[in-house]
Amino acid sequence: MANHGLIEFDAVLAIARRGSFRTAAQELGLSTTALSNLIGKLERRLGVRLFNRTTRSVSLTDAGRNFVDQVGPAVRTLHDAMSAARSQQETPSGTLRINAFATGAREVLGPLLLKFLQRYPQVHIDLVTEGRIVDIVAEGFDLGLRSADLVPSDMIAIPVGPPRRFAVVASPDYFKDNGKPRVPPDLLRHACLRIRLPNGALHRWQFEKDGQSIQIDVQGPITLDEASLSRIAVLDHVGIGYFMESDVREDIEAGRLVRVLEDWTPLLAPLCLYYPGRRNHSAAFKALIDMAQGRAN
Repeated sequence: MANHGLIEFDAVLAIARRGSFRTAAQELGLSTTALSNLIGKLERRLGVRLFNRTTRSVSLTDAGRNFVDQVGPAVRTLHDAMSAARSQQETPSGTLRINAFATGAREVLGPLLLKFLQRYPQVHIDLVTEGRIVDIVAEGFDLGLRSADLVPSDMIAIPVGPPRRFAVVASPDYFKDNGKPRVPPDLLRHACLRIRLPNGALHRWQFEKDGQSIQIDVQGPITLDEASLSRIAVLDHVGIGYFMESDVREDIEAGRLVRVLEDWTPLLAPLCLYYPGRRNHSAAFKALIDMAQGRAN
């Protein structure tokens, strides 16, 4: 990051966006000290303070806010120009920043992203997973990865990965001791792993069959917010879990987990890589899109 001539401006914009020197430094690949020194030099050169800093928070001064408002669009234009120049090179290289949610990232990591890195060793992928949906342009990402029905309408979307659906599973021992649910309301008589969404709300398990939709507010001994934790719990016979099929497919095939209510879990919208329709994308970007389209067709 630090050698492209725009690092001071990127630094100001990253701190303003993140509200933290530490997280901005991580995003930029700098130490917090180096970032602080960079901003200090810029402030001395400008003769004004851009940030109010306390031990607990960072906020823009009035001068800093004006600076960000004026510099932000110009820096984006310059980055686009640099990307346009780089796109002329034949060998894909540089960094691609991708924002995704954890389950989606697990679905495409091996089949697409790692395969891509093997083919193009000069490219570096910076993959950030988070539950919230972000503005990928404003937050400096090249691409986003979301379910097709969550992609903003002004973005170009490319379907990737296999068909997706939910899976309701538990261990053979759990079903041996407690019996199997035959229809979704039967879940109310079972121990279920509750799911907390990124916004803090509890997730109602969703089912559909023959045009009939039903949501079940399950009950159970534990609430979790990450599929990998839920998987540990169901494998330990704690109860019934509700997963993306891809997260437990190997366990089902190996007999470690047993699937139920399969006829109530229809196919979902596909995963999509998405990006703004600006031109002048880098060679690395174009190569990833080409590979993604090859997998989707």
